[in-house]
Amino acid sequence: MKSILLTISLAILTVAAGYSQKLNKAKNLFSQNKVAEAQAEIDGVVKDPKQNENSDAWYLRAQIYNHIMKDSSRPQDKEMARNNTWESLKKYLELEEKKEENKRHLLLTLDNRQPLIDLYSSHSADGATFYNASNFNDALGSFEKSLEIFDLMAQQGFIEGTTLDTVTTLYAGISAEKANKMDLAAKYYGKLAEAKATDEGFVELYKWLADHYYKRKEDIATSTKFINLGRELYPEDEFWTSYELEMLREQDDKTALFDKYKQIISEKPNDYLNKFNYAVELYQVGYNSDSALRPANSKELLEEAKSQLLSSLKDNPDFPNSNLVLAQIYYNEGVEITAENNKIRPVAGGRLTAEQTKEKERLRILTNEKYDQAKVYLEKVEQLLGSQGTLKAQERMFLRDAYDMLIMIYEQQKDRDKANAYTEKYNNVDKDHQ
Repeated sequence: MKSILLTISLAILTVAAGYSQKLNKAKNLFSQNKVAEAQAEIDGVVKDPKQNENSDAWYLRAQIYNHIMKDSSRPQDKEMARNNTWESLKKYLELEEKKEENKRHLLLTLDNRQPLIDLYSSHSADGATFYNASNFNDALGSFEKSLEIFDLMAQQGFIEGTTLDTVTTLYAGISAEKANKMDLAAKYYGKLAEAKATDEGFVELYKWLADHYYKRKEDIATSTKFINLGRELYPEDEFWTSYELEMLREQDDKTALFDKYKQIISEKPNDYLNKFNYAVELYQVGYNSDSALRPANSKELLEEAKSQLLSSLKDNPDFPNSNLVLAQIYYNEGVEITAENNKIRPVAGGRLTAEQTKEKERLRILTNEKYDQAKVYLEKVEQLLGSQGTLKAQERMFLRDAYDMLIMIYEQQKDRDKANAYTEKYNNVDKDHQ
């Protein structure tokens, strides 16, 4: 029995020695720069089930294929060698995890992790080449491989101080966007945003993500998340608030929109522009020329719009927009009172009653009061814009609108001279201000 066991043990030792010799042979061939022979030898070693679990063998294989990858005389073998280098390194690291922590990665550490660095650099260089040639699909593929290697190194603790390859992640995102792969672009831009990256120009990433998730995905929650991240990092940028308002504006129920404006105004109580914008939102919801189409709380909405416009003008009396919209509201009220007055008619063939006459006179006076209120703000627009030379297209439109209402008011009040004067100014807006 002892003889049999000794024979078996000797046989095992002989086989193990044989594989060890093969590994040493591959090492020697590689050290002698006999790369093709070393390649064949090491491939034979790792194919054997007994050597397949030897991390040293896999690391040598990674070294050999890394050498081939960088050999400019074998460009046709570059991709094959790169794939085998990566496969070998992953297997090496997997096997090293079975060792005690202080004994792991010794060969890779002695090599200054060069095979991993070479792999990363190779894919990054290809990515840059493809990108510069506007081959964005292949650029994306190369940058993604670079990131895979970077992530592995970060997970293994080989990179200190960071877990995100900012530059490569950015170019992966840009390449994906340019290749019209928007979900992939969002993935990479999102990694940068969630890491709160703030390199030059990165504010646009947060805006892009907010727009992508709202416009393309109809995902308000995720869009809002990136808006909040952007606001945290770039608090002075007006985009965050304006985009939030845009999202709320498209909802049928305007309660959240109005609440947001109230919040904004409470945070910046002297900002005339926010008050103006809120007033316009209120006006657009509350007013329709067809009274049957107005909401039930139309009157309350329009009163709040007037209140916000008056407050806006208190902060900035010389803002034409607030003057014009406030004038429009007063003018509309005058027109509606006139329409109400016109409905009071005598019975066919008869005359107005005393009560009807009294009511019509009351409404006439009330109409003129509204028109006079409108004139104050319309004439302010004329003072602000009509006194200038060249105006922008929108400013000329505002000025024409002001003149148009003034003409109709003075015609209603039977003041032909002023109506004609403003008609002439209306007709000459482009000539005088373009």
